[in-house]
Amino acid sequence: MRLMIASDIHGSLAATRRLLAAFDVSGARWLVLLGDFLNHGPRNPLPEDYRPAEVAAALNAYRQRIIAVRGNCDSEVDEMLLDFPFSAPWQQVLLGETRRLFLTHGHLYHPAHLPPLAPGDAFLYGHTHIPQAERAGEHILFNPGSVSLPKGGFPASYGLLADGRLQVLSLDGGETIAQVAITF
Repeated sequence: MRLMIASDIHGSLAATRRLLAAFDVSGARWLVLLGDFLNHGPRNPLPEDYRPAEVAAALNAYRQRIIAVRGNCDSEVDEMLLDFPFSAPWQQVLLGETRRLFLTHGHLYHPAHLPPLAPGDAFLYGHTHIPQAERAGEHILFNPGSVSLPKGGFPASYGLLADGRLQVLSLDGGETIAQVAITF
């Protein structure tokens, strides 16, 4: 299974276009979005090319291929613009018979407050805008960073699950920022 993972678009049309262009050539079947699609939030600056309604239209063109969770900046009004379900604060994706990906934005569950996870499960979250790909005991912690408002000196980034590993890749250029094998 090949998945593209992104978080924290925050209404940036330019970032959305670059993300969808990368998705088109990634070979991924599904685009996993970890919340904060349209609004920039009161603590963030306006992102480049802030056009939430056009971001919604661009994402809606991929609605059959999106798996999404709600972020802390997402609202019920956003549900009127987006044509894919995202109102749940978390979802789970099974990887074979023994493992799963736990998907969340990161404001309710996060590395300091994990949900119940089985050995080998991967915890995927956004919210911090800081990439992470590492093992923590019997689990994997993965954050794709932000496609529009990166923090911590990192470039805009997204994630890819392919060939037995989770990678954080630069949105502009595709360089590997962090990676972790998902086999134990």
